[in-house]
Amino acid sequence: MVFEVIGPIFFLLALGYLSVKCSLLSKEQVGTIGAFVIKIALPALFFQSLASKDLHQIWYPGYFFVYTGVTFLLYGMAYWLLSTHFKNNMSQTAVLSLGAGMSNTGLIGTAVLSLLVGQNAMTYTSLIVIIESVLLIPTVLVLAQLGSSQQKANIGDIIKNTLLTLLKNPLFAGVMLGIGFAIFQIRLPHQINDVLAMLGQTASPLALFAIGGGIVGMSLKYVNAQSFYLVISSNLVMPLLTYFGLRYLTDVSQEMLYAGTIIAALPMPTIFAMLGQVYGLNEKTLTPLLMSTILGFVVTGVLISLWWA
Repeated sequence: MVFEVIGPIFFLLALGYLSVKCSLLSKEQVGTIGAFVIKIALPALFFQSLASKDLHQIWYPGYFFVYTGVTFLLYGMAYWLLSTHFKNNMSQTAVLSLGAGMSNTGLIGTAVLSLLVGQNAMTYTSLIVIIESVLLIPTVLVLAQLGSSQQKANIGDIIKNTLLTLLKNPLFAGVMLGIGFAIFQIRLPHQINDVLAMLGQTASPLALFAIGGGIVGMSLKYVNAQSFYLVISSNLVMPLLTYFGLRYLTDVSQEMLYAGTIIAALPMPTIFAMLGQVYGLNEKTLTPLLMSTILGFVVTGVLISLWWA
């Protein structure tokens, strides 16, 4: 069972890496594949999967609130340390702290959990996508804009622009529409359901392929205490806190306990590097992202070996 799960994951990562490394595809073309996954395939997958369920099958408040608490605890700790100890300014701190408390839930989490638990993966990942897209990312964007010397808009304008950005996010739209259909018991016509299902089936393999191709060209140029702190927080502390929080503060199933912990152990999200580029933090985000990608897959592989052996 372990090899059946881990084998395809690393094979697809390696295939994506070698496709770019051997010039079969350019990094830009692989980036387009990643964009297709995040903007079309994953939203279709979340929408189709969630819309076919009842609300009690997708809403687990204990799971949601524990993961939210862990996320913001680690973000808050990172914000304090990065600003006071590592002397980053407000915008830099807001962006860099994201690496300490957010995983690549959409791309990698969906791909890995789909192999482990099938359709239940959508429930576990969708709740965390809500935490990240509705609560965490807007917080990061507002704080980063407030700290930017080039952006002097008032707080109302910043919040308005952040909300508009959120509403334009296809992944967020897919999750919220799916939950809405579940709440009001609206069932999709089978033709539309079949089309969305076919699109969704491409999400997991293409996501891993795109992640592998995206690693090409990344380097460890900014290995220091700050990078190590972010990676340890993201890939070791976060899964530990999530595991103990879910185990002792909730009555979730064993499968949900394991799924939440694995999501927390995954590599940092690609949006971490994207925001780093916007705020002039290229190497300060790319280096911990690469370190996290390596360590995250190691930790995830160990957890899968322990729990799905």
